[in-house]
Amino acid sequence: MGMTIAEKILARASGREGVSPGEIVVVKVDTAVVIDMGFYPGLWRWPTRVWDPEKVVVIHDHVVPPKDVQSAQALQTGRRFVREYGIARFHDVGPSQGIAHQVAADEAYARPGTVLVCIDSHTCSGGALNCCARGIGAPELTYVLAKGETWFQVGPTVKYELHGTLAPWVTAKDVFFHIAGRWGSHATLNVEFGGPALGSLSLDARRTLSTMCAEVSAEFALWPPDDVLLSHVKSRTTLPFHPTWPDPDARYVEVRRVDLDALGPYVARPDTVVHNTLPIGELSEQVRLDQCFVGSCANGTLDDLATVAAVVRGKQVAPGVRFIVTPGSQRIYREAARLGIVNTLIQAGALVTTSACGACAGLDFGALGPGEVCLTASTRNFKGRMGHPDARIWMGSPATVAASALTGYITDPRAVGGGARA
Repeated sequence: MGMTIAEKILARASGREGVSPGEIVVVKVDTAVVIDMGFYPGLWRWPTRVWDPEKVVVIHDHVVPPKDVQSAQALQTGRRFVREYGIARFHDVGPSQGIAHQVAADEAYARPGTVLVCIDSHTCSGGALNCCARGIGAPELTYVLAKGETWFQVGPTVKYELHGTLAPWVTAKDVFFHIAGRWGSHATLNVEFGGPALGSLSLDARRTLSTMCAEVSAEFALWPPDDVLLSHVKSRTTLPFHPTWPDPDARYVEVRRVDLDALGPYVARPDTVVHNTLPIGELSEQVRLDQCFVGSCANGTLDDLATVAAVVRGKQVAPGVRFIVTPGSQRIYREAARLGIVNTLIQAGALVTTSACGACAGLDFGALGPGEVCLTASTRNFKGRMGHPDARIWMGSPATVAASALTGYITDPRAVGGGARA
C-alpha cells in the first residue's frame, strides 16, 4: 500500500522502507532551529555537545530588538551558544534577521523531503516547502542538539484537493478560515494539500496555509513539490534535498474538496478559529476597531505587504485606529522598500516595524490594553494572546485588515477596492 508525503519522509528519515499511522518512529533530524525564546532561563539547558553544528540554525526573532533586560540576556546566551559551538547559520539583529519560519523559507533551511524541528508551534510552516517541519518541546530540542534525532508518532493524513482560482481580494488566509470553520480541529492528523489549483497559489500563499494549520492542531501540513518550489530551493541552497510526492495509492482518512472560486473573504470571531469563522458578508454586527495588524510568520510575506499596499494606496487610515505592519523578515522588508510598498504604507498612516513576533505574541510593537478590539492577520486569537485578556481579537486576511484600517470597523475588502490584488 502506498504512502502519503509525511509517511514517505518519516520512513526515509527513520531508515525504513515504509511506515503506517499509529507507529512510533525515531528519525534523523536534518535541521534544528533554535530561537531566542529558547534561550530564556527556565527553558534553556546547555547540551553537553552539538551533534552537527552545520545542521543547527539560530534565529533571534521574538524579542528583536530586546524589549527588556531579560530579553537582552536571552540574546546574549544565544550569541554565546553560537560562538562556543561554531554555529555558522546565525540570524541576529541585522540584515539577515527575521521571524524564524519566514527565514527558514527565505534561506531554504526547510528543504523538500527533510525533517526540521524548532520549539515554536508554527514550525509546520515549513511544510509548504515539502518539509516535515514540526514544533517540539524545549527539553526535546536539547536532546536533538546533542543526539541529532527525535521521535514522532505517525499520524493519519487528511488531504485537501484545491480546485479553481481565488477571486480578487480573496486570499489563502480566507481558505484557511473556510477549512477551520467547516472541518474544525485536526488534532493528531497530518494535512496534505494537492489538486489542480496548486499552481495558482504562490509559495507565500502556501506558507500561509501550512503555518495556520497549527491553529487547528495539525501535526504536519505538507505540499507536494512543483517547479515553483524547486526553483526557489535550488536558488537558495546547495544542501541535499529529496522532493517527495504522495504515492498514487496513498491512504487518507478523508479527501476533502475545496473550490477556491466559491470562496469570499472570511473573518474569525475572537478566542478561537475552530468552528468560529464566517464569510464576512454574514457578519451581522458592526465591529469598531482600535488596532489593525498585518504580520507574523503567517502573513508577513511580500505577497501580503503588496496586497495591503494595493488596498491603502492613496487613502488614509481611519482616525483612532493604530495600523501596524510587520514584515516577516528583513529580506522582505528591503524588497518591500525597493518596490515602494513601505512608502505606500507609511503615507497611508501605517506603522511599519522591524521583523519580529512582537504584536502577534503580545510582546511589544502593539500589545493590546483592556477592552481594546483588534483585527489581525497573524496566527492566533485566544484570550490574552496579543496583550490584556479583556481585549477582543478578530482575525481576517491582510486585505480585510487593510480595508478595515481605512474605515475603522471590520470591512469587506471588496467594498474598498484599490488596485488589482497582488
